Amino acid sequence: MARRTKKVGIAGRFGPRYGSTLRKRWKEVMERRYQEHLCPFCGITSRKKRISVGIWKCPKCGAVWAGGAYVPRTDVSKHFPKIVPRKESFP
Repeated sequence: MARRTKKVGIAGRFGPRYGSTLRKRWKEVMERRYQEHLCPFCGITSRKKRISVGIWKCPKCGAVWAGGAYVPRTDVSKHFPKIVPRKESFP
């Protein structure tokens, strides 16, 4: 079987299906999703775990926060960060 991932990268699993433009768009989104991101709580750069759509977890410190569907922090949140510290016990 021929190697299909030199140019197309992660989208090589689709082969010739779905059209080149859609595969390129999907590749860009997935590469941003799986790259290393900065944790807004502990500040460590690592791969974050996506629990569900828009919910992210840092494997190092265990912090959970809301972000984008495919990226832990969207472009808007980078300019206007809003992190609310949690209280361990509620009155």
